[in-house]
This record gives sequence, C-alpha cells and structure tokens, in this order.
Amino acid sequence: MNAIAGRRSVATWLFLCAGCVLAMVVVGGVTRLTRSGLSIVEWKPITGALPPLSHADWLAEYGKYQASPEGRLVNAGMDLAGFQRIFLVEWAHRLLGRLTGVVVLVPFVWFLITGALRGARALRVAGLFLLGGLQGFAGWYMVASGLVDEPRVSHLRLALHLDLALVIFALLLWAALDEVFGQRTASLAPRPRGALARPFALATLALAALTLTWGAFMAGLHAGHVAPTFPSMNGDVIPSGMALGAATDLVSQPLLVHFLHRTLAYCTAAGALLTAWVTLTSAAPPRARTAAVLLVLGLVVQVALGAWVVLAHVPVVAATLHQANGVLVIAACVALLHGVRR
Repeated sequence: MNAIAGRRSVATWLFLCAGCVLAMVVVGGVTRLTRSGLSIVEWKPITGALPPLSHADWLAEYGKYQASPEGRLVNAGMDLAGFQRIFLVEWAHRLLGRLTGVVVLVPFVWFLITGALRGARALRVAGLFLLGGLQGFAGWYMVASGLVDEPRVSHLRLALHLDLALVIFALLLWAALDEVFGQRTASLAPRPRGALARPFALATLALAALTLTWGAFMAGLHAGHVAPTFPSMNGDVIPSGMALGAATDLVSQPLLVHFLHRTLAYCTAAGALLTAWVTLTSAAPPRARTAAVLLVLGLVVQVALGAWVVLAHVPVVAATLHQANGVLVIAACVALLHGVRR
C-alpha cells in the first residue's frame, strides 16, 4: 500500500486499540463495582479464555472460590447461580483483555509484512504491545493480593493497574495522532503556534492523572462512602476527623484520600480553565483549540458525575461513567498537547 494509505490504516488501527483500552477500563470498573474481581482465583492466560462448559466445571470453579478469602468471609452464603453471575463479569473483563491483545498483534504483523510500519514507528508499537502484556500481569498481581488473607485487593495495586492502562491509552492516542498529523523534529519544525499553552496542558495532564490515581485509591478503600455530601464533606470544607499521622495516610486513610481526590479534581478543573484560556488566546492550531474546549467540557461533566457518585452512595452506573469520562479527560489533554507539541 502507498505511504498515505498506510499511515491512515495504521492511525485507524491505533485509535481502535486506544478504544479497546478505554473499554477495558470501563469493564474493569464494572467488575470492581459489582465485586466480581475475585471470583476467578487462578490466572490461566490460555485455557482461561473459555468459561466453564459443564455443570461439573462450574462446581469445580465454585469450590475454588468458596475456599478463597472472599468466598469464606464475605460470600459464604452465595449459591452457584450468584457465583456464576460474578464469575462471568470477571471472565468478560479478562476475555476483553485477550481480544485487545489480538486486535493489537494481528494488524501489527500485517503492517510489518506490508511495510506500512517500519523502523522507529514499528519499534514504538512493539513497545506498546509489551506494555499491554505487562498490564495483564499487573491485573493478576492486583487480584492475587485479595486471594491470600484479606478478601479485597490492594488499593495500591489497583491504582498501579489503572495507571498503567492510562499510560498505554495515552501512548496509543499519541502514536495515532502522529500517524494522522505527522511527526515533528526539534531540528526541522518551527515553533508551533500556541506553544505557550504546552506547559499548562502538561500540568493539567499531570493533575488529571493524579486525580484518577487517588480515585483508584478511593475505589479500593471504599472511600466514596465516608463523605456522601457535596460540595461540603460532611458539612465542612475540611472534614473533621481527618489527620495526617504518617506519609502513608495520604494513600491509605479513607477520609484523607477522599479529601485529596476532591482537591485534586478542583485543581484539575482550574488548570483546564487556565489552559483553555491560554490556548484560545494564543493563536493555537484549530485542533488544539478544539481539544481545549473539549477538556473544559469534560472537566465540567467529571465534577458533576463525581457529585452524583458521592451523593448517591456510589451507584454502579454513575461510578462507571465517572471513571470512563476521566479517561476521556486524559484523551483531551493528550490531543491538546499533541496540537502544540515541539
């Protein structure tokens, strides 16, 4: 295929891969919210692609779950039908991960054969594929933490799993935008219009990533339930009963984690407004200006969804939308940065 058609095909594929990662994050959120994540107690990358196919197979999986901490301490009274429901949610999440691997690998091999991907571009995509494999291991590393003593996964490992997904998503999106708009080099490219917005966009991206990380801490600690009011926290701007006794409290004390998550969200929203103002007043390229507007709109929606989540005591629909929209905020930040890149 010719160079232009090849780049368009590669870009479409990379956008699809990024969409698969977004879907993985959404389904992973549903898995966590429905308390399904510990229903499969073994990691079988190949044979685990199929669910139990007979009643005997289901009973075997059910027995393994009953012997796990969650099966013994939390869901001791769960019958087989209830176990099947949570098992299939987690199985669907893992199956989507396997399908994402196929979506990445098969076209990658084809693009190598046809010459659509060569040199540094091919190496970059290969690196992203390896990161995807690491993400699968990180998922099991997270699940394994809830299969030993405590019937819940480590909130730190949960955050690691989410953050790695966000890194992969952002890199895929950046690579796709490179295919669409071309790459620039420091020696040849002129100073882009709207370059002043770059540090503001970068800072907003960092704030958004930190906010999502503390959101993962909240999810793992069930901290959304400790302050079910908005905009105050249990009637206070700074909630009473919150204390910092050690540095680990920043990531392990539910009320403090909730407070930091909200604070980071407000800082991210303020950063988005400032970034948008700088972008729109500095003659930035049209695509950067569009990304800036979408960033602000995304933050408005994100704050509204966050309020819904805490006021309604973390319903599945609201919390899932909140997490998905958070990834879209990351996407807007990446698109804006790409528009004013060096």
